[in-house]
Amino acid sequence: MNINRLLNKQYNHKRIYRLMKSINMKSVIRKKRKSYLQSTPQITAENKLNREFYAKKPNEKWLTDVTEFKILNGQKAYLSAIFDLSDKSIISYVVGHSNNNQLVFDTLDLAVIANPTAKPLFHSDRGFQYTNRTFKAKLDKINATQSMSRVSRCIDNGPMEGFWGTLKCEMYYLQKFYTYEELRQAIDDYIVFYNTKRLQKNLKGLTPIEYRNQTLAS
Repeated sequence: MNINRLLNKQYNHKRIYRLMKSINMKSVIRKKRKSYLQSTPQITAENKLNREFYAKKPNEKWLTDVTEFKILNGQKAYLSAIFDLSDKSIISYVVGHSNNNQLVFDTLDLAVIANPTAKPLFHSDRGFQYTNRTFKAKLDKINATQSMSRVSRCIDNGPMEGFWGTLKCEMYYLQKFYTYEELRQAIDDYIVFYNTKRLQKNLKGLTPIEYRNQTLAS
């Protein structure tokens, strides 16, 4: 006979709970996830990228996202980056302690400083930072066209997700990070390596920056 049924036949559930608590006994089944109130997005956009993961020239299509890292001291770090779909380069990134609006705003500001004439199709998920009116105003200021993935469709931002996978497999999962500073330095080093030394077959055997410079010069 099932133990649960046997116990319930002899004791009510409150007494069973008290007995379990007295000996620090807990169920090993998964706890229910906390339910969170979803915020109402201020701005939304259609999926104008439409999985057309190709660009003829730099600054034509930018993808962006934020990813999370766990550190062994219990802290977390967040990396926001902008990925150019033409040359696969990371044109700007910011590492921070919090996944907040400023992290994303600073990432876009750095990309614009480095590419002041860019008017890209700018694609993201529907995270709260990207649906913020202030962020939309920043895109409008540079005449960028906003595009967003559909709800729960990570594949709509596939190349960006692919970069996160590459970074974590080639750097993050291979090391142990005890402090935020250690992780941040490793991210800095990896993105420099990725942009300037990691040869890519689909870029004619060039690095992202080599391909970008070659394309911009032509």
